[in-house]
Amino acid sequence: MAREIHDHYFRQAKREGYVSRAAYKLIEIDDRKKILKPGARVLDCGAAPGGWLQVASRRIGPSGLAVGIDLKPITHQFPRANVRTLQGDLREIPASSLLPEPCPPEAGPDELREEGPGFLNDRPPLFTVILSDMAPSTTGDQNIDHHQSVRLCQTLLDRCRDLLADEGNLVMKVFEGEAYPDLLARCQRLFESAKGFRPKASRGESREMYIIAHGYRGRDVEPPPDEAAPPPRRRPAPGWGKR
Repeated sequence: MAREIHDHYFRQAKREGYVSRAAYKLIEIDDRKKILKPGARVLDCGAAPGGWLQVASRRIGPSGLAVGIDLKPITHQFPRANVRTLQGDLREIPASSLLPEPCPPEAGPDELREEGPGFLNDRPPLFTVILSDMAPSTTGDQNIDHHQSVRLCQTLLDRCRDLLADEGNLVMKVFEGEAYPDLLARCQRLFESAKGFRPKASRGESREMYIIAHGYRGRDVEPPPDEAAPPPRRRPAPGWGKR
């Protein structure tokens, strides 16, 4: 059955012009979770060969922008002008290489100028959506692969500080394992909401999960350690203090 599902999405991608069957994962995610909107500025991490960029390009429309980055070259020629591709390492590339040029300042240096989500003074516009289908080079050891996948996700969350606009949305893939609950918990602190989701187009044997997060808060507040918390106050039992 899993092989039949795989073949179904593979054949459907060929018919509909998608470069990867993975396009149907994002289609299902967006249909159900409403991540992409017309005019959105989207960063697609691990974008090769370009299936998610194809979906994003169609859904954000001509007023939006989809930027794809991958360690591998993205060779597909996108017919729409709202797609830009880069080859590089997200951990190293500066935000200025990913984002459009900043708007020329129209106010004095001490005045605040806002122009929609992600615009502040002369800063370049931030992305309103970050997508990630990134995965580490697998070793065959599920435990190793899981922790490497979680590290990629943690790095992406770190970079949200300088890439994702307030109230922005995030979709990222992770391999499930023992560190998954902590990763999800961090997303729930960073965003208004964050939940795991497994698309039907995922292969049956795959351990991949997608974290879908809405409403970026722009800060990661760690809960205080248990040992630092004051001990709870207890009401005295009846007769306490009597001799």
